[in-house]
Amino acid sequence: MTSKQETVDYIIKQMDGAGDVRAKKMFGEYGIFCDGRMVALVCDNQLYVKPTLAGESFLGEPEEAEPYPGAKPCFLISPSQYKDGAWLSELIKISTKELPLPKKRPSKKR
Repeated sequence: MTSKQETVDYIIKQMDGAGDVRAKKMFGEYGIFCDGRMVALVCDNQLYVKPTLAGESFLGEPEEAEPYPGAKPCFLISPSQYKDGAWLSELIKISTKELPLPKKRPSKKR
């Protein structure tokens, strides 16, 4: 089951205070990027935040789940949690600081 665009748009709006937040459609679901770093996934209309030490400390005892079969576990954020935009923005902000920028791919030479 793929996520609804309305769900993704709502989550992005709730993250407004975190920085430059964008969603990218990937394999039928969505990757969420903040300041160029992939910080979360929206799969089956559920929000999964990539695990970081700061994020775990912020959440206390986070629930972890796989966004899709075979994926590394992420923090599962419930709709009741992400309806608080300031709270979600803070989680994304502190998580972004610990995540690496994507590696540059070498350009293909012809």
